[in-house]
Amino acid sequence: MRSGLLMGTSKWARLRMWGAVALALLVLAACFGEWRIADYAGGRLYSDLANLPTNRVGLVLGTAAKVPSGRTNLYFAYRIEAAAALYRAGKVQHLLVSGDNGHDGYNEPLDMQRALIAAGVAESAITMDFAGFTTFDSIVRAQQVFGLRRFTIVSQRFHNERALWIARTFGIDAIAFNARDVDGGTTRMWLRERGVRAIMWFSHAFGRRPHFLGPRIPIASGF
Repeated sequence: MRSGLLMGTSKWARLRMWGAVALALLVLAACFGEWRIADYAGGRLYSDLANLPTNRVGLVLGTAAKVPSGRTNLYFAYRIEAAAALYRAGKVQHLLVSGDNGHDGYNEPLDMQRALIAAGVAESAITMDFAGFTTFDSIVRAQQVFGLRRFTIVSQRFHNERALWIARTFGIDAIAFNARDVDGGTTRMWLRERGVRAIMWFSHAFGRRPHFLGPRIPIASGF
C-alpha cells in the first residue's frame, strides 16, 4: 500500500515537473516571438507624419465603428483620423480599407469609406475590401488580390507590429503609421494581442491561407 502511494506521488511529481518545463518553453517561445516582431517592426513604424515615407497606397485595417453600447469605437475613429491625415498630407494617394462584412448589417469597409469621405477623402481615392476578415486576410489580399507589393499600413502600434510581420512573411515591402492609441484599453488589448500573436505563429506553421482570394483587382495603376 505504502509503495503504491509512493509511486503515485512520484508520478504526479514528474507530471508537475514536465508541466513546468512545458510552460517555461512556451513562455520562452512567446518572448522570442515578441522580440522578433519588435525587432523587425522597429525601423518600419512611424508616429510622426513628417518623417513618414510616401507610398502610393495606404491599407487601413478594419474594426467595428461602434462598441456594443452603441458609442463610437475610438480604435476605429483614430484609424480614420490617421488615414485621412496621411491622405491630406500627400503621404498616400489612395486608401484600401479592408475589414469584415461577414453578415448583414455589419460592414466595416463601408463604415470606413463613409467616415473617410466625411473626413475629406475623395470617394474615388478609396477602394473597399470586403473580405478582410482578419489582419492576415487583409495583408495577403492586398498583395494577391489588389496587386500591391508596397504600402503603408494604418492602425494602432500594437496591431501594426503584427501586421508588419505578416507582410514580411509574404515578401511585402510595408511600413506602418501608428494611429493614436486608446486610453484605458492598453492592458486589455495587450492581453488580447498576445493571444492573437500565439495563434498567428501556430497558423503560420501550418501554412495558413486567407478565407477568400478570388480574381485579381489591381488598384496600383487605377488612380
